[in-house]
Amino acid sequence: MPGAPSSREASAQAAAADGPTGSPAPSAASPAEGVPAAVRATITVPDNVPMVALLGSADELLRLVEAGVDADVHVRGNEIAVTGQPADNAFAVRVFDELIALIGTGQQLRPDSVRRVIAMLKAGGSERPADVLSLDIISRRGRTIRPKTLNQKRYVDAIDQHTIVFGIGPAGTGKTYLAMAKAVQALTTKQVNRIILTRPAVEAGERLGYLPGSLSEKIDPYLRPLYDALHDMVDPESIPRLMQAGTIEVAPLAYMRGRAQPYDAEVLTPNGFMPIGTLRVGDLVVGSDGTPTPVLGVYPQGRKQVYRVTTQDGGSTLACGEHLWTVRTPDDRRRGTSRTLETQEMIGRLRWSHAHRYELPVVQPVQLEPEEVPLDPYALGLLLGDGCLTTTTTPAFATADPELAVALEAALDRIEVRHKGGYDYALRHLDGGRGGLRIANPVTETIRELGLAGTRSATKFVPEVYLNNSEDVRLAVLQGLLDTDGDPVSQRGRTCRVQYCTTSTRLRDDVTFLVRSLGGVVYSRVRAAEGRRPGRALGRDVPYRADAHVLDIRLPEGVQPFRLERKRQTYDAAGGGRPMRFIESIEPVGEMETMCIQVGAQDSLYVTDDFLVTHNTLNDAFVILDEAQNTTAEQMKMFLTRLGFGSKIVVTGDVTQVDLPGGAQSGLKIVREILDGVEDVHFANLTSSDVVRHRLVGDIVDAYERWDATRQPTTSRPAAGPPARTARPRRQGS
Repeated sequence: MPGAPSSREASAQAAAADGPTGSPAPSAASPAEGVPAAVRATITVPDNVPMVALLGSADELLRLVEAGVDADVHVRGNEIAVTGQPADNAFAVRVFDELIALIGTGQQLRPDSVRRVIAMLKAGGSERPADVLSLDIISRRGRTIRPKTLNQKRYVDAIDQHTIVFGIGPAGTGKTYLAMAKAVQALTTKQVNRIILTRPAVEAGERLGYLPGSLSEKIDPYLRPLYDALHDMVDPESIPRLMQAGTIEVAPLAYMRGRAQPYDAEVLTPNGFMPIGTLRVGDLVVGSDGTPTPVLGVYPQGRKQVYRVTTQDGGSTLACGEHLWTVRTPDDRRRGTSRTLETQEMIGRLRWSHAHRYELPVVQPVQLEPEEVPLDPYALGLLLGDGCLTTTTTPAFATADPELAVALEAALDRIEVRHKGGYDYALRHLDGGRGGLRIANPVTETIRELGLAGTRSATKFVPEVYLNNSEDVRLAVLQGLLDTDGDPVSQRGRTCRVQYCTTSTRLRDDVTFLVRSLGGVVYSRVRAAEGRRPGRALGRDVPYRADAHVLDIRLPEGVQPFRLERKRQTYDAAGGGRPMRFIESIEPVGEMETMCIQVGAQDSLYVTDDFLVTHNTLNDAFVILDEAQNTTAEQMKMFLTRLGFGSKIVVTGDVTQVDLPGGAQSGLKIVREILDGVEDVHFANLTSSDVVRHRLVGDIVDAYERWDATRQPTTSRPAAGPPARTARPRRQGS
């Protein structure tokens, strides 16, 4: 009121009448019997702390302290005297100590800071308010983001200490904002490679196709709060670049599970390739290290735009635009790192000057289920290369290397490989005419059993039982084929590749399968028969009657392609080099029904069509699910099982604001019961006292909680007397 002294003036006037420091304060009335006399304590403010910073403009902060403590506060110069009961004085001294400590950290005191210091001290606890309010997370353009309450600090600490954290509390408690600040901090300190922000678009029932506009225009309104928070923490000009590079992704929850392939896309299992649509949880697939890994989740995705991803060696598979690929760019190779990108993020960016930009990992030799085979695999490879399999005569073999004839005989039981002349050998059964009985040649019988009888150069193939077999069996077949029809090709200063030639289209594909299954790479081309100069045999021209398929092969270190000594020496002299696969093209093929799987491999990778390595979980990512109360139990399970290695997940929501249609149960409400006791999962609860918006928001939250509490017994108590007449259901829109 006009003419009234200010708080500082009133304090000075009162202090002038005080006795010596620490003496009982004079009182107009004697203290009540049994009540200790009021005493005075003095706080000396350090010279480096400006009094205006501590007390506020026009003593605004001093008045807040006076209202929050039960002692009288008087200020004279840089001394603050508090008068009251000893316990009240001690509390007031603690308040000023904490405020001075906050100023010492470089913070500017605000009314909000003073209220929170007083509230934290009244609540008790071991943490100092100055420590809580000075925990900086990130700073940008002079603005620092930090927790403002004790529960918020515990929430932030939990994010540091646990892999999965649930932040549950009312609106305005900073659940999502602090989680995003921690995500940006983790990205800038290179703890993670990407940030993924998601929330359910329940207002549209996740049926975004019915809304007008492009996909971005449909989903942006539901993601706007995440975009707004992101702009507070990251330079707005860099956000489009980071999103284009896949470093930051903002998407509805429905699209989080959309890393999908068509139902007929092939996935490698220990028993061979199977359509992804036939897989079930618990089935085994092959990981990037070649070993089996279990399927942990199977999620149908509906119709999606699908792309064909093709590599430079001719391999290809189908995947949706959000499907994930672990790749390495030239920069990544120099740094010894890799990155994970979506299909759509690589479109139009496949070249690095004149080179390929994205290198895919190459699968290690795969471990398929071993099976018994009727014929030695190396012997089968030799016969497919230079054997006569018509079965109309005794099986024959032709070679210019006697070493191969010896090896063939050693691999076949009770078979003599007899030299007939020139390059020709016959496979004679040693027991074929014993006792006057004619016994069928076992090689002939086995060839018929395998379906190879009558095959010629253009129709030979590798039987299925040899393709889907152990690494040793597959390598032995390949060695037999390469010892007969393959050659090492070396160039000065370069590593050695292997060239193989056949006129059989099916055998070309089988050799490609064998090489890729052993961790190698195959390039195929056709040498047309038409127009080629005829070959020479026995002094005469022999025209080419069929096109030849020429395969250039590179195998990984440790996989020996030859047993024939002369070829092996040439190959070993130069070494085989490192097989590499690059993405050559990504082309749309239309919409298809799709599904995705999650696998248990440590790197989350699995093998799909043509032995391409892909994956479907989120490694080295900081993932935030906002508004989680609007997820169903199945959606929550799907989201949590997307967790990849080196990743963190923060789930935020308010269980009192569920907007799920049809009375569906909130996944956030039941997840605590489900995950109770699971290690490295933490639940952080925030309350109305943690609201950091307008202070009325906390009061409103408390009022609604009291109202809900008063209504709960009424709604749960059975009604007495005759049943009440229920209201007629209203028509929708009335």
